[in-house]
Amino acid sequence: MKKRGRGMACGWYGIARTAAMDRAAVWVEIDDGGTLKVATGVTEIGEGVLTGLCQIAAEETGVRPEDVVLADNDTARVPEAAHAGATRMTYMIGNAVALACREAFGKFAAAMADLWQVSPASIRARAGEVWVAGSPSQRMSMEHAVHVLKKDRGIVIVGSGLFTSAHTALDPETGAATPWQSYVFGTQIAEVEVDTDTGEVQVLGVWAAHDVGRVINPQQVEGQIEGGVVMGVGHALMEAYSQAAGHTTTPGLAKYILPTTLDVPHVTSVLIDEPDPKTPLGVKGIGEPCLTPTAPAIVNAIHDAVGVRMTHLPATPERVLEALRLKRAVQPREQRKVA
Repeated sequence: MKKRGRGMACGWYGIARTAAMDRAAVWVEIDDGGTLKVATGVTEIGEGVLTGLCQIAAEETGVRPEDVVLADNDTARVPEAAHAGATRMTYMIGNAVALACREAFGKFAAAMADLWQVSPASIRARAGEVWVAGSPSQRMSMEHAVHVLKKDRGIVIVGSGLFTSAHTALDPETGAATPWQSYVFGTQIAEVEVDTDTGEVQVLGVWAAHDVGRVINPQQVEGQIEGGVVMGVGHALMEAYSQAAGHTTTPGLAKYILPTTLDVPHVTSVLIDEPDPKTPLGVKGIGEPCLTPTAPAIVNAIHDAVGVRMTHLPATPERVLEALRLKRAVQPREQRKVA
């Protein structure tokens, strides 16, 4: 017999550590052809952070996203951006890029305002065009503007940005501190189907709502949430790592069960777009927080479906069947006590 149930779990996760300093630095230059060069020691590990950084740089300076060039990330030649992990990439480096671009655009606006004899506050730029607000004639391409500033006025537009998490030193007596600058919150609901004859659990759907700060690229955020949910399904139901006396006893990856496409449920992502007040951009992160609530939501859904509480993960068919057997063994004794 197959029974369905739903479970919910909430989670929170800290980003941008403060007890130990976290920081990222960037240089930018508005270059020939109206392009923007961004130099920082960022490392792309497959999550798409480079795309997000290009979007941020384009938004802040008015160049087109395809005209942003991310330079060599060798930290012997470019500013250090620290490690790629801990859900910090967009939060730390994205804010550093924004600060550098704002400094560069401030210089650019001042130079163009002097050229056109207007207020710097009236200079606008977007999608590779620069113009004076309210003027029908004072307009040119970013490429032409950079050429004029360099050739006629000898001006090269550069900017730098350093973003640092607010440092809070550890109290040597109590160890107290603020460990993280910002927190990401999330709630997930899982729906499962439990086969009481085989113990198999199928996750039918997951609804994942996460507070991610200002959303830079919705598709990438949803992709990260879906990836986190898949990892959570493996954590809850399949991935069993064993060790004895400090040595692994898991046979090998060939016997290590991971979710396949047939195990991936339909994931509905809900992005809570609430800008973080502590940063210039208002962004947060989602890399690891989206994994946190998945396994407990699935365990709660199993309890809702068949009334057993799984206390060891993964909830394999063997463990689910054993929990059901113990439940059936206990119920008659309790019924006899009541009688």
